[in-house]
Order: sequence, then C-alpha cells, then structure tokens
Amino acid sequence: MQLDPASGTSDTGFERPPCFRLAANSEQGVRGVAKFDPKRLSRMDWIIVGAAGLALISLFLPWYGASTSATTLGISVSSSVSGFSTGYGWIGGLLIVAAGVYLVLQRSQADLSSIKAGPATVVMGASVIGTVMVLLRWISLPRGHGGIGGLTSYSYGPRVGLVLTLIVGIVQAVSALSLFRASGEKLPWSQ
Repeated sequence: MQLDPASGTSDTGFERPPCFRLAANSEQGVRGVAKFDPKRLSRMDWIIVGAAGLALISLFLPWYGASTSATTLGISVSSSVSGFSTGYGWIGGLLIVAAGVYLVLQRSQADLSSIKAGPATVVMGASVIGTVMVLLRWISLPRGHGGIGGLTSYSYGPRVGLVLTLIVGIVQAVSALSLFRASGEKLPWSQ
C-alpha cells in the first residue's frame, strides 16, 4: 500500500481523517501524529488526561446495582450493570474521555485544523457537557433501601463506577475551565 503523506490518500482509495494526515511545517519539515512528548503536557494537562483515563476505566465498573440478603439464612444476592448499560450516562463518560484524548492530540501537534473552535474551548466544552450528563444520570437513577426487622435487607441505586465518573468529571471540568481561562481564548459565540 502506497500512502501520500500530505493528502492522506492511499492506493486502496481510503482517505485518512484530517487529524491523521501529515501537515507541512516550514520550520520543522514534515510532522505527524506520532510526535507525542510527555514534556509538552503541563500539570493541568496531566490532570485532564488522567481524569479521562479514570473515566474510561470507570465506564466498565458497576454504575447501578441492587442487592438483597437474608441474614438468618446466610444468603446474599447482588447484581449490577456497567456504565454502558445505564442509559445515556455513558455518553457523558465518553465525552470526558474525548476531552483528554483531544488534548493529547492537540499537544502532539496533530492536524486538528478542521475543528473551528479553539483547543481549550473544545476540551472545556466536552468536559463540562460530559460531566453534566453524568450528573443528570446520577440524579435520575432510582435508589432505595429497606428490610424487615434485621432478617432481610435490600438496596438499589448508583454504584462506584458512576460516582467515580462524576468525581473525575468534576475535577476535569474545573481543570478545563482553568485551562480555558489561562489560554485567553474566547467562546465561539462571543467572537
């Protein structure tokens, strides 16, 4: 397979997305996506990327569950579902992950010129929207607990994965807001 680095087209007819094309740079020759250097990431960047990594992991942890037990019989049963099975909450989790991925691509000098908003605006927008979606999912999930005189008990509601995603989403959103303020970018509608 032959690939034209500038256009991103190959002899198979498939075209690479714009962010994976090589971009010409008059000072450095040709640069590509594979120029990740951890030293380019600031402490705030690492917080945003780390939050994205934790959000990705937490999507596979239990987000909602139910458990019941009969203490006199020694029986306990529980069941839970991951973030991908709790309705729209997983979209918010993926937006939190996408904010970190976009920041890494931007710091790696990937060609993201097809995105019209500034990098700090994109990271902040994805982070805040994702966190709000996870918060709404947390608020809207039914929850409860009860029992009968210490003989049996039950509980149902949000579990550790959802709570972890919400916490890292809040941390990432606050960090992204700080990054946005430090960047000096304007919101797209205020330009």
